[in-house]
Amino acid sequence: METRNNTGAIFKNDNKKAENHPDYKGKVNVNGKDMEVALWMKTSAKGVKFFSVSFSEPFVKGEPQINKNEPQINGTLKQPSYVNLDANDDLPF
Repeated sequence: METRNNTGAIFKNDNKKAENHPDYKGKVNVNGKDMEVALWMKTSAKGVKFFSVSFSEPFVKGEPQINKNEPQINGTLKQPSYVNLDANDDLPF
């Protein structure tokens, strides 16, 4: 299914197997960028029902997955830098 600019479609997730899986999933196009969307039905502390929403880059099979917690530069994983200290060097703490 192709989405036009600033449109999309969301469907009930018939493959939901765990509580943390979304209740609804779909694809949207925002300002020319295709995204996947996931929605969870929730209830507030006051009993008001609402949707919690998450957007993500489309999944591409075979493409390496990036850990969102790792430091990145322009979407690529930043290599950690290490400092070599001799045993006699003073530590700043």
